[in-house]
Amino acid sequence: MSSYSLKACLALAAATVVSTGASAQGSDEPIDMSDTVFAGDYLSVGVGVAVNPSYLGSDDYVFTPLPVVQGSIGGVGISPRGGGLALDFIPDGDGKVDFDLGVAARLRANRSTQIEDEVVASLGKLGKAIEVGPSAGVTINKVLHGYDSLTFSADAAWDINGAHKGFVVSPSVTYFTPLSRGMVASLSLSTEYADAKFHDYYFAVSPEQSAATGGELPVFQPSGGGFTRAGATLLTGIDLDGDITNGGFALILVGGYSRVLGDAADTPFTSVRGSRDQFFGAFGVGYTF
Repeated sequence: MSSYSLKACLALAAATVVSTGASAQGSDEPIDMSDTVFAGDYLSVGVGVAVNPSYLGSDDYVFTPLPVVQGSIGGVGISPRGGGLALDFIPDGDGKVDFDLGVAARLRANRSTQIEDEVVASLGKLGKAIEVGPSAGVTINKVLHGYDSLTFSADAAWDINGAHKGFVVSPSVTYFTPLSRGMVASLSLSTEYADAKFHDYYFAVSPEQSAATGGELPVFQPSGGGFTRAGATLLTGIDLDGDITNGGFALILVGGYSRVLGDAADTPFTSVRGSRDQFFGAFGVGYTF
């Protein structure tokens, strides 16, 4: 999956219920969270598989494995990111508003593996970026009813591995709601802004590179930093015994669409050899204990 899309699809739906509560199936009676798997420390682990573009802007699709870790240990929240995770050092309370503040880290493997287009592949693979930086957010609980939530969040990260050597900001907004005691859903809208170094690394085509492809990829120089994409992701989590609050196994189903923007859309990697329209889907199995 394109790395930007993983943030939403890796969220284990069984774990998210801890921040909002859950309705008893067939009633509005709140659940006593102190008597659930989410009281105190808990951990959700899982694995899945995604179908996604082979690189940002590609029209070739590949399968990608998805390991997952989410939970809360010693008051520190653990949330998945595409190719990484985030730590939240502010424990959630029982009020209307919760705040998140911590650090996020992720591996960006764009055009470093699984390049299916033969012209793009002829230019060789790029290095993997390791992006690290602060993560912050605010969650408003009980928006439309007693058990849903609306979260605004953003990660800001710098590449520390010497690949694109740039800066990336990834804001998102997510609406979460339980559909029953055994099923939850979330809808996330997200975008990504990157600086000029990022754009030059992933989207530029030098005269030498253009010549190496026989002119298949024309020379292209990004105009600077800007937004690279915007999209939406729908996630559904289904507990296999019909009760999310007791942990155990759950299925995660994800579908999403994003539109490549700006220089990320105008680069020949997208405009000549790929597509601005990016689709993805994922299926996973998680276990909470």
